[in-house]
Order: sequence, then structure tokens, then C-alpha cells
Amino acid sequence: MAVNSPIPVAADLKPVAGIRLGYAEAGIRKPNRKDVLVMELAPTATVSGVFTTNRFCAAPVQVCKAHLEGLHMASSPIRALVVNTGNANAGTGDAGLAAANATCAALAELLGCEASQILPFSTGVILEQLPVDRLVAGLPAAIANLTADNWFNAATAIMTTDTQPKAASATVEINGKTVTMTGISKGAGMIKPNMATMLGYLAIDAKVAQNVLDHMVKQAADKSFNCITIDGDTSTNDSFMLIATGAGEVEVNDVETPEYVALAEAVTALSQKLAHMIIRDGEGATKFMTIAVEEGRDVEECRKIAYSIAHSPLVKTAFFASDPNLGRILAAIGYAGVNDLDVGKLNLYLDDVWVAKNGGRNPEYREEDGQRIMKQSEITIRVKLARGDAAATVWTCDLSHDYVSINADYRS
Repeated sequence: MAVNSPIPVAADLKPVAGIRLGYAEAGIRKPNRKDVLVMELAPTATVSGVFTTNRFCAAPVQVCKAHLEGLHMASSPIRALVVNTGNANAGTGDAGLAAANATCAALAELLGCEASQILPFSTGVILEQLPVDRLVAGLPAAIANLTADNWFNAATAIMTTDTQPKAASATVEINGKTVTMTGISKGAGMIKPNMATMLGYLAIDAKVAQNVLDHMVKQAADKSFNCITIDGDTSTNDSFMLIATGAGEVEVNDVETPEYVALAEAVTALSQKLAHMIIRDGEGATKFMTIAVEEGRDVEECRKIAYSIAHSPLVKTAFFASDPNLGRILAAIGYAGVNDLDVGKLNLYLDDVWVAKNGGRNPEYREEDGQRIMKQSEITIRVKLARGDAAATVWTCDLSHDYVSINADYRS
């Protein structure tokens, strides 16, 4: 059960003009489950994305990057995205690349476009060959049920160990005109910054120039999907795609405009919501934790310290047990790699409880106050470094018995 994250309501997910979605049950890994998704785009659409930094990046990631790079050398737009779950097509060598390319070719033939206009994505088990024949056989069914209001089914079709689909919509007014946006994401484990085992797709009906969209997707990712961690593992497949369909009235052609600022803020806010859904549905998670590091010399050192806390299994298991063993947080701060940190000036808070004052236990801190906070399902850890005015925030979850069970049994 996800932490304070209700299952999305299909009727609340807004259709975005210029994109249709269809799904199929292709039996990629298990029968009788949605496991193939097709997103068909209007010819006016622009597409940009960010991907995993894992050197073992999966075959579909490699193909996606190549097809997106081709956009800068040709006038043919991306016309569709195709996603399969159950098999990551990672660690599969040349055969995996051939399977990803065959998927693109098959969908392109059905849609009447070029294979280079298709972006493929996979998620699931690593080091097993993709059953591409099953995937291709499922494509006609996915195309047959293409509709603009299929976002809930789309979110379901990309799940792996997720306990529920993740989707949300929003609108923003720009110069008196409405931009509609809807997004989906998936992910529950193997989540770490620099992209991880997560997929995210966010569509907006604005018309956005390619170079502007490239800037926007990186900005949104850095403030959302690149600020979450569940277990510190960076996966092989993961991708966040921003799609501007160009079917609406708003047009943004320059980063240095008020229109860009308004649109980018709305895209980032929705991206954060989708990213938070991943953490709230972390494998075995019982608590949603915000780690805010303030008064740093620069953002980089704030992020280092935040991630050090968020990745610590001792910290995460203490929070699962509601055990205010808060020296573990100080230890994680100390080994974060900020070598000139003056711990004698550091202050630590749990929500409104002042735990550590000037590097030592706050004389007024009572353990029952710490335990009261740690029993909550949502907790903020705030660290004040007294070194400057930089800050960074990371979101994570606790580490429970169920996390071990889920990952021990993942392939069975």
C-alpha cells in the first residue's frame, strides 16, 4: 500500500490533445496483464528526454538516444512511443539491440512512418532476452484501442513491482490560454538519482521548440526524478520523457520568456508529484521522508549530505522501526564527503523537534518527542549547516522487511 497516495481516478486524468494511448496484454512475462503500451503523437509534437547514467544502459535506451539525436539532423518528428513491462531488454547484447530495433520497425509499419520515428522503452527483469515476437504480436491490439482518455490504463500497463498505477493531471493559464498536461510514472525499487528504475512520461498540449523542450525536461528532472532515492541502486533502463504535442494554443520558443517560466514551473510541479508517487510506493515502504539540507556553501554539498542520509540503511531501518536512534543521521552527514564541514555549527531537526544543536544533542531534546515524530507516516529531516545560503531537498522512504522479501522473490 502506497504511503498516503490514493489510487488515481481515471476520470480525473485529462486527455491531452495530440496524443492517444493504447495497451495490450502480450504475455511478455506473465499472462493476463497489461504489458504493452503505445503512445501515438500528432505530427506537430516535439519530444525530449533524460535517461539513466548506468553504463550498462539497456538496448531501448540506446535506441531512444540515437533516434532523438537524429531529430537534430532530420525533419521527421517522433510519431510514437512503445513501452513493454516484464522484461528490461538490458544486458542482452546485440540481440537486445536487434529486438529494440525490430519493435520500432514493426510499430512504424503499422503506423505508416519510419522506424527512426519510434522510441522504444522496456522495464522488468535484466539479463533475459526480450520475447520480441510476443511484443510485436501485441501491437495491433494496442493500436486498436488508441484513445485520448486512456491514461489510467497506460499507467497500469507500465507497472512492475508497483502496487498501484501512478498518474496525475494539471492545467496552467498562460496569457489567458490553458495548457493541459497529464503524466504517468512507474517505479518502486532500484531507485537512485541520475535516473533509476523508473519510467516517466509527461505530455503537454503546448507547442514548444525542440531546444526549449530539451532545456525544460532537464530542468524538471533535476528538481523531481533526480531528487528521489529508495535503495541507492541506479538501474539500466530508466527514462523521463517530456512530450509537447503542439495541439494547443500556447507557443513557447524561447527560454528567456515569462511564458517559459510559467510552463516550466507547472511541468516541474507535476513531475515532482509523479516522482513523489514513486517514493510513496517504494517496495515495502511505510514512510515518506523529506530530507532538506539548508545553509550550505553550494547546492552540490547539500545534495551530497541529503543523499548520504537518504541512502543509509541504518537511518532507513531506524525510521521503519520508529526508533529515534538519531546519531545515525549525524554519522551519515559526517561521511558524506564534505571534508571541511564544521560539525560544531550543525543543527538537526525532525519536523518541529530540534534534535542536535551546534553539533551536539540539544539539551532540551526529549527522546519521546523524537519517537512521536518518527511514528508519523510523513517526516521531514532538516539539516542546517551554517555555511551559506544554498539548499537542496531529496525524497526517500524507509527500509522494511518487505523490501527484502519483494526483491528476494522478484523473479519467482
